[in-house]
Amino acid sequence: MKTLASRTLCRTKIFSVTEEHVVEPGEIEVRRAVVRHGPSAVILAVDRRERVLLVRQFRLPAGAALWELPAGRVHAGETPLAAARRELLEETGVRARRWKKLLAFYPSPGYVTERMHLYLARDLVAGEARPDEDERIRTRWFTRQELTARLRTGRIVDGKTLVGLLWWLAGGTRSSR
Repeated sequence: MKTLASRTLCRTKIFSVTEEHVVEPGEIEVRRAVVRHGPSAVILAVDRRERVLLVRQFRLPAGAALWELPAGRVHAGETPLAAARRELLEETGVRARRWKKLLAFYPSPGYVTERMHLYLARDLVAGEARPDEDERIRTRWFTRQELTARLRTGRIVDGKTLVGLLWWLAGGTRSSR
């Protein structure tokens, strides 16, 4: 790929939007808007009873409160694992003694640079949540059967949560107990 021109259209404290004029592989010249967003960490916290911890919070773009895996941005100078540990504690009060990286993925590579890092958290210890000032978060543990039912009926609609739960339900973490 060869960049012919790039200009910033918008900048916020979380992301920026650029317009890119590039020549893609195959000598295709295109203009694209790109949302430049740093990496994030997503946590699949599974307890001894094989339940998964989800958080519920209002999401303005969706216009609804959604059940999701805990997640958050990786801050400058922070590793994705450190961000996962911090976010799990902040949002739920839970600490994990064992961590395993499962995968990394792009939630919407057609226009966003964000890469999400999914971690399995095990050997959990409950504590006090420390959400950000503007966060109103509810937590709940879900069984495999409850999550399967919610997936089948379309009640889980968050992309990162779909990826994590489908990975877990497909047996992707069985060797991680």
